[in-house]
Amino acid sequence: MIILKIEIKIDTEYEEPHITICTAKLTPTIQAAISLLQQENEEQILTGIANNKTYIIDPNSIIVIRTEGRELALYDEDDHRLILSKPLYELEQLLGNNFIRISKSAIINLSKIKNIEASFNGTMEIELVLGIKEVISRNYRKQFKKRLGV
Repeated sequence: MIILKIEIKIDTEYEEPHITICTAKLTPTIQAAISLLQQENEEQILTGIANNKTYIIDPNSIIVIRTEGRELALYDEDDHRLILSKPLYELEQLLGNNFIRISKSAIINLSKIKNIEASFNGTMEIELVLGIKEVISRNYRKQFKKRLGV
């Protein structure tokens, strides 16, 4: 077990945050923490396009983001379909803990799941709000089950 020592110094003399990480090696967890800290200063606005108009998207309204042919489509709880320009892996990092990748081509909002059904071929089918159905591929099933605690 690794013991992690965290020291936070709050002082009004600092105009901007300053972070020092002391470690023997750069692990994926530390890299993820660095990415998260770097995003702190960036204003993350998610936009999508429909009918030649650009819309600002509230992440809480997202049900699923999935590839459809050559497009990356987002479906929200207002039954809108928007086209996104960012790649799926960037969106996965941008959206945070309420979202999970379930296949090479889809990310879902965990709070929009209605039910989950296991299939005989090792996949799992999820029904989301508005009757949207997605399949959790075998490669992502273990991670999904761990995240839900099942």
